[in-house]
Amino acid sequence: MPQYDFRTPRVYLDTALAAGAEIPLDRDQANHLGNVLRLAAGDAVLLFNGRDGEWGAELTGAGKRLAVRIDRQMRPQPEAPDLEFLFAPLKHARLDYTVQKAVELGVSRLRPVLTQHTQVTRINLERMRANVVEAAQQCGVLNLAEVAEPIQLKTVALHDPDRLLIFCDEDAEVADPVKALRRARPLPSALVPDEALAPMPMAVLIGPEGGFSEDERALLMQRPNIVRLSLGPLILRADTAAVAALTLAQAVLGNWRS
Repeated sequence: MPQYDFRTPRVYLDTALAAGAEIPLDRDQANHLGNVLRLAAGDAVLLFNGRDGEWGAELTGAGKRLAVRIDRQMRPQPEAPDLEFLFAPLKHARLDYTVQKAVELGVSRLRPVLTQHTQVTRINLERMRANVVEAAQQCGVLNLAEVAEPIQLKTVALHDPDRLLIFCDEDAEVADPVKALRRARPLPSALVPDEALAPMPMAVLIGPEGGFSEDERALLMQRPNIVRLSLGPLILRADTAAVAALTLAQAVLGNWRS
């Protein structure tokens, strides 16, 4: 993987990227680069769109007519992970944080789940998408996570049954979560060692602050491809639990092993 450039500003553009193209920036992008970062024509930026990899470019024009002229591709588009994050909606600031951290941790799809004890039922999907772009832009992520429509928890039990569901439950028996996750993957062999096994299609489910009801637990446990997981003896807030669970999933079963 080419070395990541931490210093050059990155810009998300929802358009095709190719060498030689010159693309005007919108007002907000021009203001941020020209007035906030104090960049001018000739300065370097990095561009991405979630499809065509990362491209080096230089600024042209000035003021509100600031544009970018694309030079060459710096990083190819990586294969997208297959990690869905299912979560009970949170209030604005904590939801923003959760979405941003999920993107940093390699989630490919974010889907709000409405449960019996969900406290927030109004969900601003456009705000979530803006947070996805911002997190990807700041952290060098090239794949943009999809923001899916909310679903009811009862639908999760039937949703995509071939995908491993990591059900994070505060009432689960406290045990080694790494061992629990390892039991969910195919056993390595001399021909296919553990580190060579492909990352599994997964979904991580985090419940609301009020927890899951007994009926919801029973419904989820009828699902054939599920791991009921404890995140330890401490009580975690939902946004903290999301970071912990996604980290475990990526480290044990995801693309952090390569």
